[in-house]
Amino acid sequence: MSRIQATFQALQAQGKKGLIPFITAGDPEPGWTVKLMHALADNGADVIELGVPFSDPMADGPVIQRASERALARGVSLAEVLGYVAVFRQTNDRTPVVLMGYANPIEAMGLDTFAERAARAGVDGVLVVDYPPEEAEAYAGAVRAHGIDPIFLLAPTSTEARMAAVARQASGYLYYVSLKGVTGAASLDLDSVAAKIPEIKAVAPLPVGVGFGIRDAATARAIASVADAVVIGSAIVQRLENTPRDLEGQNAVKSLAEFIGGIRQALDEGAKSA
Repeated sequence: MSRIQATFQALQAQGKKGLIPFITAGDPEPGWTVKLMHALADNGADVIELGVPFSDPMADGPVIQRASERALARGVSLAEVLGYVAVFRQTNDRTPVVLMGYANPIEAMGLDTFAERAARAGVDGVLVVDYPPEEAEAYAGAVRAHGIDPIFLLAPTSTEARMAAVARQASGYLYYVSLKGVTGAASLDLDSVAAKIPEIKAVAPLPVGVGFGIRDAATARAIASVADAVVIGSAIVQRLENTPRDLEGQNAVKSLAEFIGGIRQALDEGAKSA
């Protein structure tokens, strides 16, 4: 059983919902990434999504695009991202880490090399935005052979045939994009999300995490009432972008801890009142 599968089983047994925060590796400063990962884990994150900086992140809105640009300008590559995970694993062997990014850096490293190095670093899952399930058999097989869950996206426009194609390749959990558009969009239709998740689970019986458009404790709690987990990205990255910098990144760590702790509390209170 993978660390991701074990995490979701434990959440279900406890009657809790998962919290999956996203940060861009290397942003705001490369030397802060591992500290921020620990701040997430220590304040209620169940899974950490770590963004691999990429020059053309087409699914990401302007907030995460800027984060990628800042990280790339500081020389953060896929190899550096795997290094962050390895350092994190030296003192945390419980919190699953999912890399989220695009195919080009993986293919530049070489698929088999990437899968082997990611497993050695302690990566638990990989979500490649631009690998459609119809073209992902080699990728999914390579990472799964090293004990890594291939995570896939589904959207409001996903057909039953597309959901079935994803179900054949995916493991760990599914990431449901709650709205049409890029990350950080403002509108969120809870009724639409609530209607779609049973359709997904009828075809792909995996936990479903919902992301895009979740910006605060109230929206997180609302989404958690119909999903297995909530994914929060742009709101976190923007918070880090706006936090005054200090030499060691303690302001960023404190700000992140407070925000994630508040989301965790809202999710747990919501589960108790359900």
